[in-house]
Amino acid sequence: MAGPRTIRKRIEAQGFRDLDDPTLAELGPWIRWSPALCAAVMVVGVTLRSPLVLWALAGVAGIGAILPFHPFDLIYNHVVRRFTGTRPLPHNGPQRHFACALAATWLVATGWAFVTGADVLGLVLGVALTSMAVLTSVTHICVPSLIYNALLRRPLVSSCSVARDGPARARG
Repeated sequence: MAGPRTIRKRIEAQGFRDLDDPTLAELGPWIRWSPALCAAVMVVGVTLRSPLVLWALAGVAGIGAILPFHPFDLIYNHVVRRFTGTRPLPHNGPQRHFACALAATWLVATGWAFVTGADVLGLVLGVALTSMAVLTSVTHICVPSLIYNALLRRPLVSSCSVARDGPARARG
């Protein structure tokens, strides 16, 4: 089982930064909420080979790519947390927006494969995407967020490293 530091790194890699330890302890498990619901809907869509289910989820993911939150976060924020007594989920960072955009595109392609009779391709695409959503919901490891961070994010320089190492070294 991953320790608190590992969980923090994985959650921060998804763009959830500046969460203090009590907030992270409280919300860490619930940050998995939307990926878990997405995985469940994906299982249904892929099992039924249903373009309509997959495309509906693509629409939800597309909205999650645009809004500061995922639509499934609303279910947690307005219903579930009333029973858990926890605070609302924080807004998504660019990594989660990227993950949602990638998932939306992937879901459209998966549904299209089923429409055109390319069931094997649809199953391969669907199982691969579902596996990534399950991975995120179980371990907090979000492959699209890692891709985003590797390709698009510049490393952040903290003010501590500037003060300690001097401005010339911090820029390097």
